[in-house]
Amino acid sequence: MSEIKKVVLAYSGGLDTSVIVRWLQDEYNAEVVTFTADLGQGEEVEPARAKAEALGVKEIYIEDLREEFVRDFVFPMFRANTIYEGEYLLGTSIARPLIAKRLIEIANETGADAISHGATGKGNDQVRFELGAYALKPGVHVIAPWREWDLNSRESLMNYCETHNIEVDYAKSKKKSPYSMDANLLHISYEGGILEDPWAEAEEEMWRWSVSPENAPDQATYLELTYEKGDIVAINGEAMSPATVLEYLNKVGGENGVGRLDIVENRFVGMKSRGCYETPGGTIMMKAHRAIESITLDREAAHLKDELMPKYAKTIYNGFWWSEERKMMQQLIDYSQRVVNGDVRVKLYKGAVEVVGRRSDDSLFDESIATFEDDAGSYDQKDAAGFIKLNALRMRIAASKGRNLLED
Repeated sequence: MSEIKKVVLAYSGGLDTSVIVRWLQDEYNAEVVTFTADLGQGEEVEPARAKAEALGVKEIYIEDLREEFVRDFVFPMFRANTIYEGEYLLGTSIARPLIAKRLIEIANETGADAISHGATGKGNDQVRFELGAYALKPGVHVIAPWREWDLNSRESLMNYCETHNIEVDYAKSKKKSPYSMDANLLHISYEGGILEDPWAEAEEEMWRWSVSPENAPDQATYLELTYEKGDIVAINGEAMSPATVLEYLNKVGGENGVGRLDIVENRFVGMKSRGCYETPGGTIMMKAHRAIESITLDREAAHLKDELMPKYAKTIYNGFWWSEERKMMQQLIDYSQRVVNGDVRVKLYKGAVEVVGRRSDDSLFDESIATFEDDAGSYDQKDAAGFIKLNALRMRIAASKGRNLLED
């Protein structure tokens, strides 16, 4: 272990990563550099500085990455209408490649020999952090304490703090949520506690960002979202930065009971996991983006995107954001978005997001052709007869050769 002289740790300032700082110092006899990212988790990150200093950390990085997170990670993902296993909007998954990127950049800046994280050996995050790190710095040494130490419970972590004189806010620790939570500007997730029983309904007091649909306002809220090249650039006519867009949609969506999700997903490591998520802004963005694409994208381009999306979603979920295949898919997706411009009007009401209008100068919708009224010769309905017969030709030939499709 002596070859490890300096380690960059993804540091939250919480119990786990505070223990990891001291453990790295003792077990590896290494200098620890802490990195704390503000991704819009809704909690102050600056207090992590004092906690790190109390642990003897000299190099402390605390960074506001909210704009970069939404602009370079969330928005590109939403251009693909990305959903994992039909429901999950990948709120945790999409934050990990940015954290991995900064861990490696800070390691290069400080001359560190290794990086470290607080992800457990059971989850997806260890994979995401480490795949990203290896892609960006192939020879980096990764230290994952949860795979090395024998501190396997909250009680053992607390005992470690007491033994090693690590200050812990005991009053706060006693009020700790029974859930394992992760938050950023895209979502907040909940795991553990009663959620480990997939039959048990989540407690109402668990949810933090949204009111229940039953308690949402009786009056609908309307929003007008303006798109440029597949990204929202304004809401109700007011220009907004990417992070501000998502902050605003989270607020309004949460007030209207939008974005709650309760699922059992398949982790990359092989187990099933039950999780609950609040993604109010992302839920609105998903619905609205599909709406603006519905009038601007060519049919086969839209269908190709839909066919590609599950692969793209799995690539991100499994931690391969920094892979060649994701970059290739992203280029195809981004090319499609050059015409995804215009406005979408949505109606939020008691947990539902309804699209009630869409318009674009790049629209392919032709009212003169689509109308049920007189189209003045824009479309000759007689043409459909030959079209149908040609598409039926292979089935007609098969039937004429005695193939009976009614048979099992």
